[in-house]
Amino acid sequence: MSRPAVVKALWGAAVLVLVAGCSSGGSEDRPGTAPPTSASASATAPASPSGSATAPAGGRATVTGTLTEGLKSPWGLAELPGGDLLVSSRDERTITKVDGRTGAKTSLGEVPGVVPGGEGGLMGLAVRDGWVYAYLTAESDNRIVRMRYGGAEGDRLGAPQPVLTGIPKGIVHNGGRIAFGPDRMLYAGTGETGRTGLAQDRESLGGKILRMTPEGRPAPGNPFPGSVVYSYGHRNVQGIAWDDEGRLWAAEFGQNTWDELNLVEPGKNYGWPEAEGRAGKAGFVDPVAQWPTSEASPSGIAYARGAIWMAGLRGERLWRVPLSGAERSGDPQAFLSEEYGRLRTVLAGGGGRLWLVTSETDGRGTPGPGDDRILRLEVS
Repeated sequence: MSRPAVVKALWGAAVLVLVAGCSSGGSEDRPGTAPPTSASASATAPASPSGSATAPAGGRATVTGTLTEGLKSPWGLAELPGGDLLVSSRDERTITKVDGRTGAKTSLGEVPGVVPGGEGGLMGLAVRDGWVYAYLTAESDNRIVRMRYGGAEGDRLGAPQPVLTGIPKGIVHNGGRIAFGPDRMLYAGTGETGRTGLAQDRESLGGKILRMTPEGRPAPGNPFPGSVVYSYGHRNVQGIAWDDEGRLWAAEFGQNTWDELNLVEPGKNYGWPEAEGRAGKAGFVDPVAQWPTSEASPSGIAYARGAIWMAGLRGERLWRVPLSGAERSGDPQAFLSEEYGRLRTVLAGGGGRLWLVTSETDGRGTPGPGDDRILRLEVS
C-alpha cells in the first residue's frame, strides 16, 4: 500500500488517543481499502444513509507535518507536562516517550503483566500528578494500573500498581480508553467482550463508562452508590472527550449497522444490545450522530474549536461533528478519507491543534513505509 509522503517536522504539543470498530463477525473492525497516493489533506463529505451528505459551513483540518513515525501497534496517547507525548504499543506492551518538538523517541520499557491478544493488550494512557495510568489486558481481566514517572532525562516507569481490576476481558470488545475529566476524576470506556448481556448488567464493569477517583474508588456523585459505573448499555467505548462546558462525549462501535457518538449523562442507559443507533425506544438514550460501520468504526475522539473530532479505523477518515451546546449544529464532515489508512487516536493539543495516530501495524491494516505515525493537524 502506498502512503502520501509526509515530511517530518518539528512541532510541540499534545495528543489524546482512542480505537477500533466492529464487524458482524465480532471483530474490532474490518480491514480497510488501500488509500490513494494523493498527499492532499482536503476535506470530503460523502453522502451517507445517516444524513451526512452536506458539509457544515466552516471547520477544516489540514495536516501540517509528521511528528514521528515507525511506531508499532500504537494505541494510547497522553501529553506530559512540557509538551512531550507518551504512546503505548498494544501488542509490544511498551510505552515510548516522543519529544514534542523533534519527534525523537525514547523507550520507557515494557509494562509487566500485559497479555496481548485479539483486541487486548496495552491500550489507553493518562497522566496526572507524577503518575502514568494505563488500561491493559492482564491474564484474567482488563485493568487500570498506574506507574510513577518523573519525566526527567533517564527516568523510567515505576512498577505498576493496580487502580481498578476485574473489568471483563475477551478476544474482542475490550474498550480501553481512559482520561481525566474536568472534575479530576478518572474515566474509562469498556466493552462487553462479545457477551452482550454484560452491557445491561449494572453489576458488571463490561459495556460501561466508569468514573473513579485517581486511586480507583467510586467517585463522589456517581449515579449508583458504591459503584464506579457511570453509564451503561454500551457495546464497545473507545473514545471519550469533554467539550468547553464539561459535557462528556463518547464514541461507540456498532455491530452491523450504526456506529455512534453519544452525549453521556450519569446513570443513563445507551441501549445495547436492545438498540443500535437511533431506535427511539423508551428508557434508552439515542446517539447525537451515527454512521454506517463502513464509514467510521470510531476509536479516539477529541474536542477542538466547537466540534468533536473522531478517528475512524475501518472508515479511514477523520470526522468533524459541529456542536451547539448539547446538540449537533450541522452534518458531520469527513477529512483525510483513505489518505493515511486506519486512524486510531486523536488528541487535542490546544490552539486549534490536533495530534492524530495512525493504526496500520495492528494486524488489520496494510502498512507502508513509515507506518505507524503521529501526524500534526491544524483545525479551524
